[in-house]
Amino acid sequence: MSFEITSGLQHKPYKTVIYGVEGIGKSTLAASFPDPLFIDTEGSTARMDVKRLPKPTSAAMLWDEIVEIIRKKPCKTLVIDTFDWAERLIVQNICDSSQKKSITSFGYGDGFVQLEEQVGRYLNLLQDVIDVAGINVVITAHAQIRAFNQPDADNSYDRYEMKLGNKTTAKTSNMLKEWADMVLFCNYKTYVVSKDDKGKKYKGTGRQRVMYTTHSPAWDAKNRDNLPEELPLSFDGIAHLFKDQEIHAAEERIKQVFGAENVEIVDDTEPLAQPVQVPDTPKIPDANPIESVWQPIPYTPEEVADMEKLPPGLQDLMIANMVHPSEIQEAVTKKGYFPRGMPVHMYDPAFIDGCLIGAWPDVFRMIEEERNLPF
Repeated sequence: MSFEITSGLQHKPYKTVIYGVEGIGKSTLAASFPDPLFIDTEGSTARMDVKRLPKPTSAAMLWDEIVEIIRKKPCKTLVIDTFDWAERLIVQNICDSSQKKSITSFGYGDGFVQLEEQVGRYLNLLQDVIDVAGINVVITAHAQIRAFNQPDADNSYDRYEMKLGNKTTAKTSNMLKEWADMVLFCNYKTYVVSKDDKGKKYKGTGRQRVMYTTHSPAWDAKNRDNLPEELPLSFDGIAHLFKDQEIHAAEERIKQVFGAENVEIVDDTEPLAQPVQVPDTPKIPDANPIESVWQPIPYTPEEVADMEKLPPGLQDLMIANMVHPSEIQEAVTKKGYFPRGMPVHMYDPAFIDGCLIGAWPDVFRMIEEERNLPF
């Protein structure tokens, strides 16, 4: 048997775990990920304007909903909100199958062994969401404070852990942390500002919401992208990770359109490098062709990422004629349809379908005229 050796970066969707104290904003942060779809296991997103599947009432229903997402690919990010409530469904399924009242009713910890096995199956299924469907996965969980006995220390201390497992022997929390690419712990940051009347005890104040990206004795967190140890509780701090993901996806789409052998992706950090090289392609026939003095300009990675947000039909027309988003913006602005600088993907969908795609020869004619104006 022979195996293929590969090298280089692998641009895969992210597996992210977000946990923190109650009400900190875990669901709000998850809703900021690219095109999220929620499986709301506890009904906490009722007042949020998000896409969601029906609240699962059993472990089997939760499984079927994940399988449906793999099959239909209706989003760019799947959010399980929260996993501790999903774990309850799994526990209930185990107890019902064995006619037990509680997970602790099994002898010799057998119930927790079954729980770990079942959670492992669900994590494998979520891995298929990544590998098969190409969709990011975000899992949220509540945090709780537990006493921790460090092997090389004499005394125990309190630390934040995921609210998973009823006993310390349950390992579902560790399984989740090991499975994830990024574990973010969210909490309120307290500032020490004063002493009490006796001058002995400090008082804390401040309600700044932050997320921690690396391990601490007081909590678990990790990342593989050299993020700062502490960030404001906002998607802005990690948005660049998914911007790079969009750029790569758009580059792959261009390769599919023109063939990988015809496209060269070059690092644009060098002064004279060109990010995306696209070969010349035939233009849409024109009854009155204009003698062109215009030369094609390669797309930048930012333009490629912006174009990925457009309908495939418009993308294909733009790529076939090397039209840049800024050229469409200029043509649309001159006609007075939308204000200057408004991104094309924010135009009214009916306008994109009816005018930009439906009347593309006229739109492209305007762009060609603009290209050939004398300097």
